[in-house]
Amino acid sequence: MLQTSARLLRLLSLFQVQRYWSGADLSDRLDVTARTLRRDVDRLRSLGYPVHSTSGTAGGYQLGAGATLPPLLLDDDEAVAVALGLRTSASSVTGIEEASMRALMKLEQVLPPRLGHRVAPLHAFIVPLGGRDSAGRGPTVDAERLSAIAGACRDQEGIRFSYHNRTGAPSARVVEPHRLVHTGYRWYLVAWDLVRKDWRTFRVDRIEGKLRTSTRFKPRKPPEGDFAAFVSKSLSQVPYPYQARVTLYAPVDAVAHRIPPSAGVLEAIDDSSCMLRTGSHSLEGITIHLSLLGVGFRVHEPPELIDYIRQLTERLRGATG
Repeated sequence: MLQTSARLLRLLSLFQVQRYWSGADLSDRLDVTARTLRRDVDRLRSLGYPVHSTSGTAGGYQLGAGATLPPLLLDDDEAVAVALGLRTSASSVTGIEEASMRALMKLEQVLPPRLGHRVAPLHAFIVPLGGRDSAGRGPTVDAERLSAIAGACRDQEGIRFSYHNRTGAPSARVVEPHRLVHTGYRWYLVAWDLVRKDWRTFRVDRIEGKLRTSTRFKPRKPPEGDFAAFVSKSLSQVPYPYQARVTLYAPVDAVAHRIPPSAGVLEAIDDSSCMLRTGSHSLEGITIHLSLLGVGFRVHEPPELIDYIRQLTERLRGATG
């Protein structure tokens, strides 16, 4: 028979895997009598774990959400941060997806209602964009701001905020927020801009000042058919002076891991080739990127890129004698 402390940990672990247990099942799992089980449950309650019980032949025990977090111990902001980190890692960090989801399920079972209200919109309105931001580790984003934006997405409330673009120019924005998209290192808000009458992406770290809510709105259909695809296209093509369309002579699955969504958009042509749409500030940047993929390719546009690669090919031939 397990010692009392080890048995309490085992009992708590059972409650976090499955919320409701019959008294008989718990007694069998722990190899104790019903009386000992009741004493163990009372000990958990004294430690702050909200264990509810029902009597009768079908009676049992259930771990509930209390007024405060039971001893892990985490404060409110830490609990929200852990839930957000687990959700993000479960969808964007390979190798720990299953473990992250198990830990997230255990945490959510004991979150008090006020924290569940904060965490739910973060999960429902955050879209992971596969791969990592090619620009490296991005600036930090305030978790409270993420919660507020996600809550506005959930409640379908317009928001007003101050925003500065990549050159630092400030502007006042009035938008209908729809989704938060996480690229791995940066957070983007996808929203309908009421002034410009079009979809826009906003880097959350560039949103300044206090968010102000405005009127309610009806959700619109996602741009490009998908919020993550819209952000991917915005990041890989729209900001750059050179935008390329290239056929890669390899299956899309074979090169997808080399081209993060923030660096290009891939579309399958057939089983042995795919189309890449990408952009860069320089022809050299696109050429180097294509050369390092390790597959054959054909450039369709822009004409400047085709001419640049032809000239580079002649120089390389001359360099080899």
